[in-house]
Amino acid sequence: MKKTNYSLREMEEKLYSAVISDALDGLGFTAQSPDISFSIHTGKAKLVGRCKTTLWTEMYHVDPNPYELELKAVDDCQPGEIFIAAAAGSNRSGIWGELLSTAASNSGCLGALVDGSIRDIAKIRSMGFTVFAKGKRIYDSQNRQRVIDIDVPVEIGGVLFCPGDLVFCDEDGVVVIPQQVEEAAIENAMLKVNAENITRDEIKKGMKAMDAYKKYGVL
Repeated sequence: MKKTNYSLREMEEKLYSAVISDALDGLGFTAQSPDISFSIHTGKAKLVGRCKTTLWTEMYHVDPNPYELELKAVDDCQPGEIFIAAAAGSNRSGIWGELLSTAASNSGCLGALVDGSIRDIAKIRSMGFTVFAKGKRIYDSQNRQRVIDIDVPVEIGGVLFCPGDLVFCDEDGVVVIPQQVEEAAIENAMLKVNAENITRDEIKKGMKAMDAYKKYGVL
């Protein structure tokens, strides 16, 4: 498989989740956006990077090493990666907070996508770290939730996130690009954005929407 030649910054500047989803539709990948609302958001309006995956579980006993794997994952996070917390949407505790955000930022991590709850939201927001999360919960994760595996394929909202996959998060939602179609998906998305810009300019000049669609083939 061949990865895109575009930088993360270029993709963040030019692309967005909906156009990525459209490009994936055209390649036959029609279900790449989790069926989840990530209603808690801090930091930048758009988050684009590669998946650093963690798998979480709930627990109901005293854990002798409560943070071992989550801290390892945060410390191992590389520049350009996004910390993916697959916690099955659990609201049992706030699994992400200020200290993890600080450590992740120091590692070069771009942000976090949390299929679960977070806490310390005001502090995370004040430091400018980008997080998209399903919910919020005041409780610490100790003896409530923990990471059971890292750098493995994980499922969020019916969609598979694999280590190294590109993921786009913005106000419209989240979409993940399987690596085997990454190059084609990004190229097609770039082409569509260019066509959309031309179409929008023509409509602003007075062209009817139907005529613009017939001419340029985008909507």
